[in-house]
Parts: sequence; C-alpha cells; structure tokens
Amino acid sequence: MTLEIVLFVIFALVCLVSGILMVTRVNPVISALFLVVNFGSLAGLYLTLNAQFIAVAQVIIYAGAIMVFFLFVIMLINPEHEKRFLEYKPQLKIFAVAIAVLVFLQIAYIILFSKPSEGVSREVAASVKAGTIEQIGRELFTKYVLPFEAVGYLLLSAAIGALVLAKKKFK
Repeated sequence: MTLEIVLFVIFALVCLVSGILMVTRVNPVISALFLVVNFGSLAGLYLTLNAQFIAVAQVIIYAGAIMVFFLFVIMLINPEHEKRFLEYKPQLKIFAVAIAVLVFLQIAYIILFSKPSEGVSREVAASVKAGTIEQIGRELFTKYVLPFEAVGYLLLSAAIGALVLAKKKFK
C-alpha cells in the first residue's frame, strides 16, 4: 500500500465517522463542530485526489464562511421548538429512517458490486493536471481574463449597492 492510499483511507474514515457523529448529536453546536471536522477531512480527500484548488476552496469557503453562517443560524433558531415538532409528527421520523436505509443500501451496493478501472487513461492524467492551482490560475488570467474582471466588477457593484441600501435603512 502506498502512502496515498493509506491517507485516502484515513481521511475517508474520519469523514465517515465525523458525518455519523454530526447527524447523531443532540446539541447543534457539537454537530457544527463535527461538520468542521468533516469539511477538513474532505479537503484531505481532495488533496489525495490531486485537486489542490478544490481542497483550498473547501477549507476557505465551507470550513470558514459557511460554518460561520451555520453557527449564526444555530444561535438564532430555537432548538426546543424543533424537538416539539418531531413529537407531533412521528411519521416524519419513520420516513427519515426509511430514506436513510435506502441511501445506505445504495451506497453499500455501489461499494460491494462495482469494479474499479484497471489503468489510468490519458484523459484521467490530463484531468489531474487540470485541477492544480497553477493550471487554474494560468487559464483564469490568460484565456478567461475578461469574464474574470467582469465578475470582479459585478461583485464590487453588488457590495456598493448593499452598502447604499443599508445606509438608507439607518437614516
């Protein structure tokens, strides 16, 4: 076994365990922390698959920005209300368990009965090179520089518009 396979298995196990712990915890803040662990292990999986840019984006966007948003939502909701909602609708629990069992059976079928490909084709080797940060940056700043700049100006105008609207509400 190579180091790459060992790391992939370790990250996959951490991802699996943290996903299960995230769903089974009663406290939503603890669930959010396990979600951060899940995002980190998913970034590690992306690194073992030679997708460096997606791994960095996973850490910055999901483990950073999205988790802050989730924590704000958790602080604003009333978790006690959610528990009472499930007490009044027990058939919803049965439906959720049935869907979970169906998804588990599908994943087990794929793992047990699928066959991995034998060799690495030229397309796969080219896709590994296409996922590097260097290649994405080269494409972004040579071939797609005009759309990249247009998106930058669009985001800048959206930020200015949000500031103008927020300023009017304060007066």
